[in-house]
Amino acid sequence: MEELNETIVTEFILLGITSLPKLQVFLFVTFLMFYLLSFVGNLCIVTVVIADHGLHTPMYFLLGNLSFLDFFYATTTVPKMLSGLLMEDKKISFQACITQLHIFHFLGSTEAMLLASMSYDRYVAICNPLRYHVLMARVVCIELAFTSWLIGFLYSLFHTILTSRLPFCRMNQITHFYCDIKPLLRLACTDTHINESLVNIVTGSVALGTFVLIIISYIFIATHLQNIRSEQGRSKAFSTCSAHLTVVLLYFGTAFCTYLKPATKDSLEQDRMTAILFTVITPALNPIIYALRNKDVKKALRKLFIEGLFVKQLH
Repeated sequence: MEELNETIVTEFILLGITSLPKLQVFLFVTFLMFYLLSFVGNLCIVTVVIADHGLHTPMYFLLGNLSFLDFFYATTTVPKMLSGLLMEDKKISFQACITQLHIFHFLGSTEAMLLASMSYDRYVAICNPLRYHVLMARVVCIELAFTSWLIGFLYSLFHTILTSRLPFCRMNQITHFYCDIKPLLRLACTDTHINESLVNIVTGSVALGTFVLIIISYIFIATHLQNIRSEQGRSKAFSTCSAHLTVVLLYFGTAFCTYLKPATKDSLEQDRMTAILFTVITPALNPIIYALRNKDVKKALRKLFIEGLFVKQLH
């Protein structure tokens, strides 16, 4: 009889970042600017990688995948957060919540896999340049990208199924600005210790596994660079890695802080603040980092815009 009297939750309320009206307006404007920067920046990178034949190489093929992913990554969470800040639209249906959770973790885990693939590409390019076009042939690049997206999808599907099968029958207020696993586990009206352990184990395996692969690649790269006598040669080789290394530190630093610790009330509050970095700021910074630190991308962007303006003037 007790189970019959319980109300099944059909929608959740996202509490967002703050309830202070003045701060909400400031955050709305700030995050909207970052979102537009992410939207335009990643769209530009995807466009130049497709349009410029000089960028039809393994490194830029993987970069195009990363920018395509970041284009949608921010869109999964930021628009809903902005509507909550501006219009107090904090409700989200159970189905929409689970869908958002799935897409968010699908794209997030795929990004980790793509960053690992990009580190392997840099390792081959620097440490084995004579066999680069064999080891990073077109079919290999497609396999790396496809495997990254597939593992990301399966990883997210695992968490989505586990979370969607939990009973939610009392509280429906999510202490976050989007639907994530740990805040939802706190709301479930059943014991979730097994779920939380699986989150830490599976997420830890994916995050640490890809991070270790990246570290191993850079250890080999650093060892190889020490054998290069020319300062100019070392500088040129390292410049091709600096943008990728910056993105790796941003991504994994925030991911480790968020998902590799128990879900407590204090940790969930910290996670909400940390999540702003990898949902709002990092997708906006990634295209800037690659555009500013990569001569080929800057050249292709200038060429694209100059040719676009020239064609526009002719018409």
